[in-house]
Amino acid sequence: MPRAQLPAILVSLAGIAVSIYLTVLHYAGFQPACPVSGALDCQAVLSSQYAVIAGSSIPTSAAGIVWFAVSAVLWSRPFGRAQLGWSAIGLVAVIYLLFIEIVRLGAICLWCTAAHVLVVALALIAAAMWNRVRA
Repeated sequence: MPRAQLPAILVSLAGIAVSIYLTVLHYAGFQPACPVSGALDCQAVLSSQYAVIAGSSIPTSAAGIVWFAVSAVLWSRPFGRAQLGWSAIGLVAVIYLLFIEIVRLGAICLWCTAAHVLVVALALIAAAMWNRVRA
């Protein structure tokens, strides 16, 4: 197993943990442990219409659980285009979600940002591995 795969698996597991936390909060009706000052307002983000998958009551964090779980499985296999493509899908989702937070809601959720940073980290690992494979 190449050196970068173990960190990628650990990052994926951290993403699962953050996503599970947010999903449990959603179903329990609790507010997240997050500061509320100015643009930092997890509750504003997590109680918005964008906090659930369109047309359902399923929180977007549940999709995060699935995305990070698939990522963990992919990173446990030999590196290839699957990890690169999956990371690209994650980056597109992060860009969309950041647009929603910043432009539509005017609020940032620190827990969501943690998940976004983990997706970006996986994309950077995938890009580095891709460059190494191609070299």
